[in-house]
Amino acid sequence: MISFKPIGLEDKADIESYTLRYAPANCDLAFANMYCWQFQYQSAWCIVDGFLVIRFRIGGGDRIGYMQPIGPGDFTHVLHLLEEDVQQEGQRLRIIGLTPEGIETIRRAGLGAFAFESDRNLEDYVYNASDLSGLPGSKYKAKRNHIHRFESEYTYRYVPMTREHASQCMQLEAEWRRTRQGHTGELSAEQRAMQRAFDHFEQLGLIGGCIYVGEQLVAFTYGSPINDHTFCVHVEKADTEYDGAFTIVNQQFVAHLPAQYTLVNREEDLGIDGLRQAKMSYHPAFLQAKFTALHLHPDEIDCKQLWQEVFTEDEEAFIDSFLIHHYRRSQMLRIEEDGRLVSMLHLIPFESELGRTTYIYAVATAPDHRGRGFATRLMQQAMQLIEEREEDAAILIPSQKSLKAFYTPFGFADTSLPVILETPDGFDFGSGDPTQDRAMLWLRSPQQALPETLHCQLRACKHDE
Repeated sequence: MISFKPIGLEDKADIESYTLRYAPANCDLAFANMYCWQFQYQSAWCIVDGFLVIRFRIGGGDRIGYMQPIGPGDFTHVLHLLEEDVQQEGQRLRIIGLTPEGIETIRRAGLGAFAFESDRNLEDYVYNASDLSGLPGSKYKAKRNHIHRFESEYTYRYVPMTREHASQCMQLEAEWRRTRQGHTGELSAEQRAMQRAFDHFEQLGLIGGCIYVGEQLVAFTYGSPINDHTFCVHVEKADTEYDGAFTIVNQQFVAHLPAQYTLVNREEDLGIDGLRQAKMSYHPAFLQAKFTALHLHPDEIDCKQLWQEVFTEDEEAFIDSFLIHHYRRSQMLRIEEDGRLVSMLHLIPFESELGRTTYIYAVATAPDHRGRGFATRLMQQAMQLIEEREEDAAILIPSQKSLKAFYTPFGFADTSLPVILETPDGFDFGSGDPTQDRAMLWLRSPQQALPETLHCQLRACKHDE
């Protein structure tokens, strides 16, 4: 049995004895990040057979995740112990922050079936420190011009940050937040993490910098090491009334970093368009992928195997994304023979202009079991459930035109209605080409007027563990 301990300041030396030597350039593995956000993610740690393991609550919720074990050599023997640990919570194993090499290590070990996925929104932007400090070449010309304009307009000074700058920094951040998000009486999660950082600035080994114009603080930033050559920028704030403040604090801060840090991680963009554009404009050396591995239940393994057998053009990463984000046992109808899944379909709940709308998805029968009426049986069950649940509409997108005749007897009309299926993670429930997605439609009220384009938004649904 593994005994995890909440991450505390006193654990810094022990944890960094692993991370500074072995950690990939993942911002989640900077000790200061783990400690400052511990209140939200309930991060805890232990050493298992010579590997550092970090356990946390994903998104601050109920689900438990484990960071890729950190240490020398093959970590796969540790995963059995992690699986035992998470099963005590009635959950299944999720490894977070896997590197591509970590994925291959798991696959080679043959530990059972996992689904793997990397979320682009969570990939870290990692830059050459020399690029951020020197801004060399034509690709950084706009950045250099921005700095020159700032320098010509303002007389500024760069000041290394200490804890004494905390009140001014928090005031600048609060003013920025008020002007964009309105006044709030409670500290945001980021503000709480920042306050914790300032309260323990020296103990955490944080390095920061401030830009002053006269006596006015106009920008600040701070961060800490991830490993012995990668520095992570945790926070960067600026008064946007001073055009170029972000650019100058970025450049000056990296220019003042110790020379041992040849790489700078500026963390993820969280899918925010403006933030993505800003981070890409600095031309990262690479994006640090952070894969999730989800240990699959037997029914999910069955689904994946049948999917690969029938939909041969779909890549494994696409199927894994469906299993991680959208598969529910309660939403799949199935037929088995001799313990093998031979036919399935999925009922995906959406909301549309037509009301509660069920999307019938991934209707599949194993090639050696076709012609026996299995798909017909599943469609009959599906339509019975849709009626019982008093859904307002049902849609499906046939993968081939020849299949339209199969679906017509179940009450579906070939409307050629353009359909857009929207999900929080951007999963493509359509054909891969939204201009070609046309819905066959079943309506509870056949006389209901149709929109020019049907917009469907995924309904929230309880996860099956």
